[in-house]
Amino acid sequence: MSELHDPIKIGIVSVSDRASTGVYEDKGLPALQDWLQKALKNPITFEPRLIPDEQAQISQTLIDLVEAGCALVLTTGGTGPALRDVTPEATLAVAHKEMPGFGEQMRQISLKFVPTAILSRQVAVIRDKTLIINLPGQPKSIAETLEGLKDADGKPVVHGIFAAVPYCVDLIGGPYMETNDEVCKAFRPKTAIRPPRTA
Repeated sequence: MSELHDPIKIGIVSVSDRASTGVYEDKGLPALQDWLQKALKNPITFEPRLIPDEQAQISQTLIDLVEAGCALVLTTGGTGPALRDVTPEATLAVAHKEMPGFGEQMRQISLKFVPTAILSRQVAVIRDKTLIINLPGQPKSIAETLEGLKDADGKPVVHGIFAAVPYCVDLIGGPYMETNDEVCKAFRPKTAIRPPRTA
């Protein structure tokens, strides 16, 4: 008897002028896909996009992924203070609701590693029934912010943001996301936990 998990469609977007034109290899999309496949028990359909730092194009890409039925969209890149960094503006432009706690927690995690974390401008928003989150650009930082920090015994020191993602997706009408606890344990109130379904 195997457990049944809701299928989920996830948009992953790497925002980079240089990677999108082939100057160097994109590391963001593989890092996102690899982490999500380890963290989630659900069967995942990925919708990957590699695009330049163009605000209108980023906004349109996010809208397209929402309309394609993605329950979750994760972006990487374009969240710093540089002139071409416009991912947060493009994300806020398509928002129906802002979710500031995600950005606050990402900066708290990153500050454990580098003082320049205060320069990051990641935001999270909801559009229709989709949660959209801006993540940092570096693969190592992506994993740290999603997973959080653990001590030598594997206990959380600082919770990663992904612990709150499944319940948020529940609340906006998305599929029931189930995590592999050794990577990242999802938190839900007891009343929101669904018993395992088996085939």
